[in-house]
Amino acid sequence: MLSHKAVILGYGRPKKERRKSAKARGLNARQKRELKVFQINPEHQRYELFLPLHELWRQYIIDLCGGLKATSNPQVVQQKLLKADFHGAILTVVRSKCPSYVGTSGILVQEFKHVFKIITRDDKLKVIPKRNSVFAVEINGFVSHIYGSKFEYRASERAAKKFKLKGTIDL
Repeated sequence: MLSHKAVILGYGRPKKERRKSAKARGLNARQKRELKVFQINPEHQRYELFLPLHELWRQYIIDLCGGLKATSNPQVVQQKLLKADFHGAILTVVRSKCPSYVGTSGILVQEFKHVFKIITRDDKLKVIPKRNSVFAVEINGFVSHIYGSKFEYRASERAAKKFKLKGTIDL
């Protein structure tokens, strides 16, 4: 009966090839360290190079706070400053547990979870820890103090966080 017919035993369907997604993957922490992504070259550590960044930051804060007039409510301005990005701000260390940091002033170049990297007027890059430090920011005559211990978040995390009103403990 089966003459002239082919019988295939153990037939399996051909498997479909899965396509790998063309989505670009980011770098992991080790690769970022190896590529020195977060390090600023010494030839780029000049105060004058970051002055345009400071001007952009000033415009950003003025737009964010609605003009910063003398009649502005300080509590509202403080709430907006808590969630603001400070890259380009001129920060001054007002108080710190380490007395050598006090008086240091410069433009904020990089912000990490626990430290600020500041470029000073004499073209030096200083790394100042947020914990146990108080920073002052001056915008159009309005001086605001930032308690670094309450500020220990990344800028992106801080923008989404809801801050609770708590009393601050002096250093």
